[in-house]
Amino acid sequence: MKDHHGRVIDYLRISLTDRCNFRCVYCMPEDGVCQIPHDEILRIEEIERLVRVAADLGIKSVRLTGGEPLVRKGVEDLVASITATPGIENVSMTTNGVLLPQMAKDLKAAGLDRVNISLDTLDAEQFRKITRVGKLEDTLAGIEAALEAGFNPVKINAVTVRSLEQDVLEFAKLSIDRPLHVRFIEFMPVGDSTSTGIDGQGWGKADVIPSDELIETINAQAEEAGIGGLIPAGKNPLGWGPAKYYQFEGAQGTVGFISPLSRHFCSSCNRLRLTADGKIRPCLFSDEEFDVRTPLRTQTDDEVRDVLLTALGAKPDEHHDKVGTERNMSQIGG
Repeated sequence: MKDHHGRVIDYLRISLTDRCNFRCVYCMPEDGVCQIPHDEILRIEEIERLVRVAADLGIKSVRLTGGEPLVRKGVEDLVASITATPGIENVSMTTNGVLLPQMAKDLKAAGLDRVNISLDTLDAEQFRKITRVGKLEDTLAGIEAALEAGFNPVKINAVTVRSLEQDVLEFAKLSIDRPLHVRFIEFMPVGDSTSTGIDGQGWGKADVIPSDELIETINAQAEEAGIGGLIPAGKNPLGWGPAKYYQFEGAQGTVGFISPLSRHFCSSCNRLRLTADGKIRPCLFSDEEFDVRTPLRTQTDDEVRDVLLTALGAKPDEHHDKVGTERNMSQIGG
């Protein structure tokens, strides 16, 4: 399945819910977002049907996101159903990890292949500030649960924000002694910049740390610590995403960099997004959406397929440095 720019589209990101047990400053306002009414959220069987149609068109990889996907009831059954769908080769999830100690083994048994766990700081006080309600020890316990359950790879997603002054070397060092794959993600201008962002100030270009600068910082600090700098990874962890991977000499894991702003990867974009209320988004940075909930509830698979193909045809060549979107990240699914 190719779009009008010749890119192969084989990756679908599905937001299961707009609800979350965190209130991260770059994701939503402190008092949360106006939640989507229950009857407007796609039902589990509707998501399953959408995946079947998408797989027939060539979608091979599915990532489940939120909000926080693990607060959605029936997520284990959904994972099992998607895993059993002909044509689907990989099912993964992005989570804050808090519920993994209770759910990791069941998710693994259901067929979930891998998890990405969001973690933006290793400082407990700063973690509380960023998430507004979370506890660092809960997410760290989720990482341990993911490793114990046998997920491979286990990736750590860290959004880097200059004003937070995160200890990026300590993050990178998580990859040395255990098979953890740390990925640094540039701070993206998604959502209403007046209501989200560090200290409520919204996204600002000055807070973006370009990946090349981040690599230089980590290498300088690593050399000073006697570790030695990052080298290109000999083998990248499995994934359908755009990260560029490095590693420390002899490390069990890797350190990746995702650069949507400083080093556009739009030319190789391979994904569509499904929001929790049944809209197909061709691009994270675009507000253009296509309703697939109506045909899922009232029409045939052919009409569902037509919506997917229409969205495919609407994928832009790139995001053209757009700042701000009508929906916040928690409503889009990342």
